[in-house]
Order: sequence, then C-alpha cells, then structure tokens
Amino acid sequence: MFAFQDTAAPVEIAFTDRHGGVSGGPYASLNLAEPGSAAAPAAESDAVRRNVDLVVRAFTGAGDGAPTPSVVRMRQVHGSEVAVADPAAATPTADGLVTRDPGVVLMVRVADCVPVLLADPHAGVVGAAHAGRPGLVAGVVPATVDAMRELGARQVRAWVGPHVCGRCYEVPEQMRADVAAAVPESFAETSWGTPAVDIGAGVRTQLERAGVQLTEVSRCTLEDDDLYSYRRQGTESGRLAGLVWRRP
Repeated sequence: MFAFQDTAAPVEIAFTDRHGGVSGGPYASLNLAEPGSAAAPAAESDAVRRNVDLVVRAFTGAGDGAPTPSVVRMRQVHGSEVAVADPAAATPTADGLVTRDPGVVLMVRVADCVPVLLADPHAGVVGAAHAGRPGLVAGVVPATVDAMRELGARQVRAWVGPHVCGRCYEVPEQMRADVAAAVPESFAETSWGTPAVDIGAGVRTQLERAGVQLTEVSRCTLEDDDLYSYRRQGTESGRLAGLVWRRP
C-alpha cells in the first residue's frame, strides 16, 4: 500500500504504490484518481472512494468504523495555483495545497508527474504539490513553499516521491529546449539517446534554491510495475498519491 512513509513529529508523510486496494482490471488495485476523471470513470469511482478510505485509515491509524480525518484533494490542472485547504469547501482547482490546521490530510495524485510533500514540523504547516512538466515551468513547487511561509513556515522540509525519471521521459527536441530555457537542470537524454526532460532534477533545483531541506524517495514510475504510469499504461493508468498531515 505504501511505497514510502516517514515521520517528522508531529508531521507524517506517505507515498502509495498500486497494491492493497479494491480496484480491478487495468486499475488494479489501489487507484486513487479523482472520481469522475478519465482515470476513474463512473464504473471505477466507487472503488476509488473505497481505496481512499482504506489508505486514509492506514495512514492515520483510524480504526474500522471510526470517523476518518478530513481529506483535501485538488482538481489538478498542471498550473501554479496554490490553495489553502478548506475541508468545508469544494475541491479546489490547484496544483498546490497548504494548511496549518492539524488533523487535515492533504493529498496529491500522480502517474508520472512529481509529487512533493512539504512540512515545517515546528511551525505546524504542511503542503503538497503536483509538478508535471508545465507545473515545473510555471513554478508550482516554489509557489507552494511561498504559500507555506505566508502561513508561518520557516524551516521547510520536502519529500520528493515516485515519478518518471529523466532516462525515460522522452520528449520532442523543441519541448526539451523550451523546458530547459526555464529550468536548465531539467535538460536530459533518454537511456537510448533521444531528447528527454528530467522533471525531478528541475524540482530538486527549485527546492534547493528556495532553501528547502530535501529528501529524495523517488522510484521511476515507468520502470517500476509496482507503481502506476500513464506513459506505460495510457488512459487505463490509475493514480498514486502523496499524503501529508499534522497529527492533532
């Protein structure tokens, strides 16, 4: 169920793999996509809701039958918008989430893009960001760090989760040039010698420039069958998730 977990008391973080859920077929088994999206069509939406409940209970330690903490997700659009999580409001259209409220679980969903979880354990501020190629160029990760600092964060830590690696993320030559013009560290070449973009390298550079302590826990989603990958599975790919919260 979890590809990685860590604790920086009172903050807890986790990245999921694709095992331990109830989804079937190509989505098997822990698909955590947004219900109603292309990755969770109507026939899959109920399974996704059950998967989210399973993951949140395991992540937070909520027992069967006990209420689960509030979970705030995003309607991710590959931009740089950052929202302050509000469990009482509708799902925000954003690619970054921040909160200083304890007991609120933030969730980011990916299937090749870079999931970034962030926290200042002492200030009690946490964040989550979804950085695909457009989000890298738009600067969603530094924007999320800035939003956390507006809530009082000072010493921010980040965990960079599973994503497609620069050896596998083949793109057209012009696309590589355009991304590298904004983030030179993203310039890459595939293992077979064609143009590529290394989104993870770009995100790491942005975090370092923002003065953020970084923990790299990534695995290549395209190479690892234990993870979902849109590049490998196409429209039948489920979604992994990154989760972060400050325990009440």
